[in-house]
Amino acid sequence: MTNEMQTGQVGRVPGVRIVGTGSALPSRTVTNDDLAQIVDTSDEWISTRTGIRSRRYCDRAKGESQLTLACEAARRALAASGRTAEEVGVCLVATFTPSAATPSTACLLERELGLAEDTLCLDVNAACAGFVYALYTAGCLIERASRPLALVVGAEELSRVVDFSDRSTCVLFGDGAGAAVLERAAGAPDLVATWGSRGNDEALFAPGAGAVDAQGAPLASHLSMDGRAVFRFATEVLPRCTAEVLTAAGVEATDVDRFVFHQANKRIVDVAVRKLGVDPERCAGNIDHTGNTSAASVPILLDELVRTGELSSPARVVMAGFGAGLTWASCLVEVAP
Repeated sequence: MTNEMQTGQVGRVPGVRIVGTGSALPSRTVTNDDLAQIVDTSDEWISTRTGIRSRRYCDRAKGESQLTLACEAARRALAASGRTAEEVGVCLVATFTPSAATPSTACLLERELGLAEDTLCLDVNAACAGFVYALYTAGCLIERASRPLALVVGAEELSRVVDFSDRSTCVLFGDGAGAAVLERAAGAPDLVATWGSRGNDEALFAPGAGAVDAQGAPLASHLSMDGRAVFRFATEVLPRCTAEVLTAAGVEATDVDRFVFHQANKRIVDVAVRKLGVDPERCAGNIDHTGNTSAASVPILLDELVRTGELSSPARVVMAGFGAGLTWASCLVEVAP
């Protein structure tokens, strides 16, 4: 895999802002010590290399799933926005672990939330960059929609696809969902985004339903990862796409109230922060208690910041994600819940 990265494309959506956020974590907490009972690892080994202390898994005996988490996060975001389901014209769900291959999670949300039948509903699979991809896509779509709101959700159930015999990957991932309500409004600032992709099924890979190998034998749906390759990719692209979106928006890093980065590994974020030269306090994450929740990590962190009052309103926020595909994306958007 080459380290050379082309400059990403840039897009701009006028007059949109985030007016509500929500998140949902499943009930089962799994600590590093819990995982040490399954694989040869320890709390010290995991925490020093990743920053993770615990993560959440869906409890299937309680009926928890990727879909139930998506519904809960979406309902909370709508409630926080003070808007109603009748105002939603677009519903996008970023995920690579949907509860069903079809129908999409977005279509099932239409039913569960009572959205109008002419709501544009679809899932977006850009792995850990998925929420930022979906947010920009939703912004483009509501420009022409008959209703002014887009519901954008990131939801994953990674505990279904991790290989618990692989200590290098099973310790990283958790389940969860986050959501945001994007509003089209006169006078709102532009949403500026940059993105890119490079086909690669070696650094990060998970077989699809019914996948077989060259001999026709079934492939387990476990996620596999080349940790070193992903680290090199992430520490290059995260600061680069963040700098690109700042340049595209015509702002300095000091003009941004908060940076919300995908929570893949604390070391990756620390390297990016040093390269960008920004205040680490404005980039602090939550990976210690969530693990890597892929497409859900950016909106979960965003909602945490809103709920705890760490994010003023309105606020200029840069979000950035990177992951399988390989994909990357960043955006600058106003958050005014």
